Amino acid sequence: MLALGVSAPDFHLTDVVSGATISLATFADKPALLVMFISVHCPFVKHVQSQLAQLGKDYSAQVGIVAIGSNDIEKYPDDAPEHLQALAHAEGFNFSVCCDASQVVAKVYTAACTPDFFLFDRDRQLAYRGQLDDSRPSNGQPVTGRDLRHAIESLLAGKEVDANQRPSIGCNIKWIPGNEPEYFTGIRAEES
Repeated sequence: MLALGVSAPDFHLTDVVSGATISLATFADKPALLVMFISVHCPFVKHVQSQLAQLGKDYSAQVGIVAIGSNDIEKYPDDAPEHLQALAHAEGFNFSVCCDASQVVAKVYTAACTPDFFLFDRDRQLAYRGQLDDSRPSNGQPVTGRDLRHAIESLLAGKEVDANQRPSIGCNIKWIPGNEPEYFTGIRAEES
């Protein structure tokens, strides 16, 4: 896992909706940055996608937000840019959605599953890497975004984020054959 306090790795990806190039500099004026790894077909992402849209509505004025799809789009064509764009439109995402077809960004962020969340402070140091909340597709708990929201609120209030963080659980990132990173074991993720 990317260690707390590590600087946000830079990236340059195309927003599938606007066509703009998105990088860390895009969010230079924001006191926090949320990088989310998502998938169109993953049941864990489907379970929380409305909450992701709500996070955008609640925080995009103060927090830079970008969602990144990094799955192998040849074997999982539902995660191709046009489907990420359709998801963004259907859910009303008001944040950038990008496709990481080379999977380079997923690797440098040590993303393991979808959804996976990385929250950086004003200095772009990692303050939170964990779950959205305790809800899962089959456990009956409501999707509230509690854990991630608490971390965002702490950062915006100038407080330290609690270092006791529960990792995300979801579908393994679908790596291009032979492209699997050394850190990836699939321990944290469930296959779909």
